[in-house]
Amino acid sequence: MTGTAHSRAVPDWVLRFMDAIDTLDFGEGFAPLTEDTDMYFGTAHVHGAEAIKAFFVKIDAPLDITHEVLEYWTADHGVRLLRGEATMARKSEPDRVVVAPFTHIFTLDREDPVRVRTLRVTAGPLRTDAVM
Repeated sequence: MTGTAHSRAVPDWVLRFMDAIDTLDFGEGFAPLTEDTDMYFGTAHVHGAEAIKAFFVKIDAPLDITHEVLEYWTADHGVRLLRGEATMARKSEPDRVVVAPFTHIFTLDREDPVRVRTLRVTAGPLRTDAVM
């Protein structure tokens, strides 16, 4: 099986999703996730929108963090890829800023409205002791 990926403008739903992670205000930004969505973040496997929200609260609440999407690609079979950078610092040490590259791979169940079946996240390389 062969496929092709195409560079595209970052859609609003992705920008809202990234903003939800930054602000931990999950309203509209997490609308594409369902209770059937699976997220794989490094070695963690998290199932369902509510559990995914709780995961992000746990890892991001101690941080001031901003995600910037640098590239967005669409591929066959509902696959959406994005590459970006997260700028972060512990709230207790705001002058100790770390920038980490990240990649998100979304597999969609459907496009309109967007529903995410799986989300795979890689981040780093990162000196985790600098932010955790």
